[in-house]
Amino acid sequence: MGYWGYFVVGRSERPLAELDALSDAKGMELRTEAPGGWQVWEYPNGEGEVGNMNVLAGETGAPALFGYVMDSDCVVVEASAPESGAWTTCLARAAMAGYLGAASDGLTVEDYFLQPQDAAARAVAWAAEAGHDVPAGPLVDVLTADPDPLAENLFFRLLDRLGVVPL
Repeated sequence: MGYWGYFVVGRSERPLAELDALSDAKGMELRTEAPGGWQVWEYPNGEGEVGNMNVLAGETGAPALFGYVMDSDCVVVEASAPESGAWTTCLARAAMAGYLGAASDGLTVEDYFLQPQDAAARAVAWAAEAGHDVPAGPLVDVLTADPDPLAENLFFRLLDRLGVVPL
């Protein structure tokens, strides 16, 4: 059995776990801090919601990103920034397709998530708003990669490529 839970990424002078936007996520633990006030918090919980990334981005005035890891197989990535807005994609698309295939509504990965090229373009804008000039190519590489062997590794590789949390 793999990991189920959230990673919450944001920039703030205060601990993210103390912000109103994440007040329902009791038990969050600081995973790492990076230069510029970036923080990565973990909310190991396969049930319930961690909060709203749009509200978090609004409260901090900075880009925010959530990664929901599903059994270490794939990750739902939700991002928001005050100027460039919100977008959603996933990591480990083939594994995500397996999870969605079990759903009875007939929707596919493409129905729920941005395509890798489109997600990379949105991620470049997100990173720019965070003060980082990043190329799309390495982001596409992460967005199209298979887990190695854990989807969490892809998530942290994405954070590295966004210039937020170096590996």
